[in-house]
Amino acid sequence: MSEFKLATDTQEPDLDTAMKVVYQWNYEPEVEELRRLYHKATEAQWVAERELDWDQEIDRDLFSTTPLGAAVPIEKTSYWLGLDDETRWELSRRTAAFRLSNFLHGEQGALMVASQLVNAVPHTDAKFYAATQTMDEARHVEVFAKYIDKLDEVQPIAAPLKDILDETLRTDDWLKKLVGMQIVVEGLALYSFREMRNYTEEPLLKELLTYVARDEARHHAYGVQYVSRCIPQLDDAKRTELEDFALEASRTLIDNRNAQTLFSEALKIWSEVGIDAAALLQSVQDEREELTKNRTAGRRLGPISGFVVPTLKRCGLLSERVATHYHGFLVENLGANLIGEDVEQFLAIIPDLPEDTARWVMGEIQ
Repeated sequence: MSEFKLATDTQEPDLDTAMKVVYQWNYEPEVEELRRLYHKATEAQWVAERELDWDQEIDRDLFSTTPLGAAVPIEKTSYWLGLDDETRWELSRRTAAFRLSNFLHGEQGALMVASQLVNAVPHTDAKFYAATQTMDEARHVEVFAKYIDKLDEVQPIAAPLKDILDETLRTDDWLKKLVGMQIVVEGLALYSFREMRNYTEEPLLKELLTYVARDEARHHAYGVQYVSRCIPQLDDAKRTELEDFALEASRTLIDNRNAQTLFSEALKIWSEVGIDAAALLQSVQDEREELTKNRTAGRRLGPISGFVVPTLKRCGLLSERVATHYHGFLVENLGANLIGEDVEQFLAIIPDLPEDTARWVMGEIQ
């Protein structure tokens, strides 16, 4: 064990945040659905050391089924399949470590935001639930860190994710914290966890993601139920402010400039493994039609247009004004063939939010 220090070499400089604390002297249930969600969360607590078998080795062959998170499944290209087993393993584990590291860092951000919500939200039921989420997020940080340690090593946080977490932590507006974390960040995480959990066959990773995704489904439900209650109480100016906060967070996640930065990090990993990036990208280009022809509409749309935007619509934060902005930047980044030529087409292709998110994240319903 390393020597204890008040300041460690791995911590960042302090981030200045504006934190408000709200006492609530009514301890009776006020928001019944949140009180029920709190009870459900207390019953669903799990112990990572007990529930997961950390002695088992990662199954290399089954790990190869884990998607890498690219817009096109590069792991199915002829170039990829032509690599020798050891190179594919190195490429898979290091790329996955980069992706899982950002899950890990996002969970730390969620841990800190959830703890802020305990202080800041005005309703006792919401404070209770935020307390259970704080415990959940600590456990998620624990398990992702342990799995990455078995796989490779923790990679630095991606700049776009850090920006969103910083803005959500900085704001003194508890509703913005709810929208930034529970709707945008948790929506992105839930969509990504579902994809990775349902496609991977690696036993430890699949079991880990099953536990985590169940927690995240509740966290998302907390945001939807609470924000939906609050929005009708706001004036137009406040609603517009919240819509714009969610819009900028979503834009940051898929902006092409940020995507290029992430892609550059992936290329760096690939080159270190000995991959001919130009040949791999040419294989992707030549085989794109075959690689994408069987993908479902929800998967094509991605986490923002396929899950975050439907959540905002459910919560009452998708006016025609802000939908125009979403359509504009999504077309720039994804193309009109996926998003629609105009706002009317865009709104028509937005899927409904799953009625049972817990079953959806387990792949039991589409």
